[in-house]
Amino acid sequence: MDKIEHPRTVRSFIRRNGRLTHGQQQALNEAWSRYGIEFNGFLDLSALFQNQNPCWLEIGFGMGDNLLHRAAQNLNHNHLGIDVHLPGIGRLLHHIKEQQLNNLRIVNGDASQWLSHLPDACLAGVYLLFPDPWPKKKHHKRRIVQPPFVQLLRQKLQPCGVFHLATDWQAYAQHMLTVMENEEGWRNLAGQGQYSPRPARPLTKFEQRGLRLGHGIWDLCYQKDDDCNSTVATT
Repeated sequence: MDKIEHPRTVRSFIRRNGRLTHGQQQALNEAWSRYGIEFNGFLDLSALFQNQNPCWLEIGFGMGDNLLHRAAQNLNHNHLGIDVHLPGIGRLLHHIKEQQLNNLRIVNGDASQWLSHLPDACLAGVYLLFPDPWPKKKHHKRRIVQPPFVQLLRQKLQPCGVFHLATDWQAYAQHMLTVMENEEGWRNLAGQGQYSPRPARPLTKFEQRGLRLGHGIWDLCYQKDDDCNSTVATT
């Protein structure tokens, strides 16, 4: 997997690759060329998927449970996942190949940098579920949910596109809420200053860990633009 060089920026993640299982390594060797994305310019999603279906992006998909579930349950939508965790990428590739899903592709990289390679207004929705909360105050600058990132993401969403966030850290939930409520061009689908009910989704490894630690779960759901109908198609 070739890497594109970008100017050094503050990273919102630490690479914790861990040890790949035999199955994960085999999936990387055999399935990356089919389902992984390598590109050096703008990514044409219509050409990539060979259709005009709506495309949903998940940033930091972890072990891939939520992304795999949505792709399998919504075959008339395209799905794009981005992560830096090789065991998770290998595991997801194994299941994509096993289920022969043609509507799912993977990027190995930093979302804050790779988003710039997407055309504007190309995404129907974006998921950001349980990102690193960076709980220490001195590390807050590393949190991915910051005004510049939020506006870049808004630029890539189609009109009325949806941005769904979730965390099990209350302080980060408040940070997310504050950033989103203060940025122009977003509408909180649960009502101003409110968290959203937890939608139907698989209970992922990271959510399970938070629950074991006694954490609460906070979801937020925002829509691009202020003149959209409140009924939103989600996956």
